[in-house]
Amino acid sequence: MNNLKKVLNIIKSNFPDLTDYQIKQFKDLTILYENWNNKINVISRKDISELNIRHVLHSLSIAKVINFLPKTKILDVGTGGGFPGIPLAIMFPEVLFHLTDSIGKKIKVVQAIANDLGLKNVVAEKIRSENVNQQYDFIVSRAVTNMSNFVKIVNGKISSKNKNQLKNGILYLKGGDLSEELKDFKHVKSFKINSYFNDTFFDTKKIVYLPMPCTDKDIR
Repeated sequence: MNNLKKVLNIIKSNFPDLTDYQIKQFKDLTILYENWNNKINVISRKDISELNIRHVLHSLSIAKVINFLPKTKILDVGTGGGFPGIPLAIMFPEVLFHLTDSIGKKIKVVQAIANDLGLKNVVAEKIRSENVNQQYDFIVSRAVTNMSNFVKIVNGKISSKNKNQLKNGILYLKGGDLSEELKDFKHVKSFKINSYFNDTFFDTKKIVYLPMPCTDKDIR
């Protein structure tokens, strides 16, 4: 894809500690998604040509906010084609990722891509998020619903034992004006992605961080 070289340069400049193997994985990821998308439409046809900006780099913006420690457990809710989980699993090979979605054909592709990339830290599962019965340090997702609904979906799924520099919680990728949606959450923080990556696609995109568990004291 024509922006692969550009995005690889952005990734390498922002994450200089990446190994040659990780760089190769990001290269291979592009080819794998393009091949799979010709068989099963896991990414919209209009977006596949912008895979590296709109999906890979967008996912990696989370790594500008937090450097997950080894053995951190992460749940990716509604992973779709594997975002943000797959790029983050490449970035953090010692972190454990559970990628979930209710659509079986997408999970089939996600697990196949994880296997082809040699990602031993990824488990993809067809399951509704409400039915996941485990606890994690962080839950990541890309705008599957508004934050109030999302908090209800993941309630009880975040461990109270913190080991990263950020308190355990939700890291949510979402765009637009979020002031109304987030006004009831006292401790929420948002980070503008265009302060990390210079592309017009990110002008309205944010990383929303909500420490959990969310109690009555966390809501105004």
